Amino acid sequence: MSKLKKTVGGQAAAAESPRKKNFRLRQSKIDRARAVLGAETETETIERALDLVVFRSDLVEGVRAMRGTGLVNVVDEE
Repeated sequence: MSKLKKTVGGQAAAAESPRKKNFRLRQSKIDRARAVLGAETETETIERALDLVVFRSDLVEGVRAMRGTGLVNVVDEE
């Protein structure tokens, strides 16, 4: 487990330096994600997309932790 401090959106603290990675990715997916996310670069696109994956995981974990707490169901309309 990393000893990095978390900030808003699950991003690691600036103390962590980026590592160079090589991936085989479909350019069309990168282009679409870049447009959706409003990112300026492909690196920013991938960083934002990974942040969203981590954020989603945190949301799911939080919702699961709240199951059975007796709170009002905010998903289904009454």
